[in-house]
Amino acid sequence: MATIRTILVDDEPLAIEGLEVRLKAFKDIEVVATCPNGRKAIEVTRKKKPDLIFLDIQMPGFDGFDVIRSLIGDFMPLVVFVTAFDQYALKAFEAHALDYLLKPVDDALLRRTIQRARKAIQQRRIIDQNAKLVNLIESMEDPPKVILSAILEDPEGVAPKDVYEHHLNIKDRGRITRVDVSEIEYIDAAGDYMCIHTPGKTHILRATMKEMDKRLDPKMFQRVHRSAIVNLDRVKELVSHANGEYFLFLEGGDRVKVSRSYKNVIGRFL
Repeated sequence: MATIRTILVDDEPLAIEGLEVRLKAFKDIEVVATCPNGRKAIEVTRKKKPDLIFLDIQMPGFDGFDVIRSLIGDFMPLVVFVTAFDQYALKAFEAHALDYLLKPVDDALLRRTIQRARKAIQQRRIIDQNAKLVNLIESMEDPPKVILSAILEDPEGVAPKDVYEHHLNIKDRGRITRVDVSEIEYIDAAGDYMCIHTPGKTHILRATMKEMDKRLDPKMFQRVHRSAIVNLDRVKELVSHANGEYFLFLEGGDRVKVSRSYKNVIGRFL
């Protein structure tokens, strides 16, 4: 069983000590660092690049949510919030936390969290391995298209079926909208935010392109530009352009350019 490199973050030393003792029951959990505050957690996470972080919410200075905001666009481990307060559950859900545990942590719930972490980390590793393989093949002067196609189209070769999101939860003025991913036509980047385009409406989500690549099924969604992802099921027409570029015309009437760096996507339509 692969080791799960873990960081514990809490401003209460006894809370860290107690959690560290209980995690010793899980042979694959390796606590690589403990942090007494949010600022230290950001520094250590960027340096150690752990798989998992148990993160307190209420801490002086940088709280748990400040830590998450600081890591967006950088290395982001799986996050389990551990807190004595239940009013943060919705906010933790919006931050895409793996789990939310209340102090004192129940042993059965901790076991459930570790099981979820194992599954999520295994799925991440499968995706990362295949992404590296795809990048290697695409970097070849004459890539073997059959192999590349198999990796992109075989769901078992990319990741287990349930790793990808079926809905995106988008907060807007205190309200959370659940967007069915099949309704998304395309996504483009606007600074630190993603514009999620659906028929008749654009939703704004704080995330990175790299995060969206991992959350969406590559059988349906493909990056076509450094700052654009397209739902291939929503493509109505493909038109070639100068310099080896293409334009995809979508069902909603929008047009998205396919840059030369991502022209392998065109093979999906030929």
